Amino acid sequence: MVFVTVGSQKFQFDRLLQKVDELVEKNVIRDSVFAQTGCCGYVPRFYEHVAFMETEAFSKMESRADIVITHGGTGAIIGAVKKGRRVIAVPRLKKYREHVDDHQIQILEEFERMGTIKACYDLERLGEAYEEVQKMDMQPYHTNTVRIISSIDSFLSGKR
Repeated sequence: MVFVTVGSQKFQFDRLLQKVDELVEKNVIRDSVFAQTGCCGYVPRFYEHVAFMETEAFSKMESRADIVITHGGTGAIIGAVKKGRRVIAVPRLKKYREHVDDHQIQILEEFERMGTIKACYDLERLGEAYEEVQKMDMQPYHTNTVRIISSIDSFLSGKR
């Protein structure tokens, strides 16, 4: 199953929903698809969807998915990779009025460098990304929270 999430910000991400619809219609994406569509105006025709989900329902859907297709937000990406999902992340872009700037490109570059996701910077290549992510060896996500807390603790206690 493929779970598509565009987040819950006030920005639309119609381009992503339309491309997924096209790939389902053309049978490029052969799995069942469910999407959380947020504030988008586009209404998918070939897969199930809801605008918003409660946290628990979202988490369950994400856990059921084999592949998560998401925007380039850190929360969406980290949540999926922590659950061991294969992630295709597409950046929201300013030129399409999907965000205020293009910071999601840098976010995806870093996650891609770590080997935890498949980034798709060009939606015309989403079908290829879908095929590729199924064959990839995805690296587990390792948080550095413990190291950061330890460093702060050492600093505060004067044990630098």
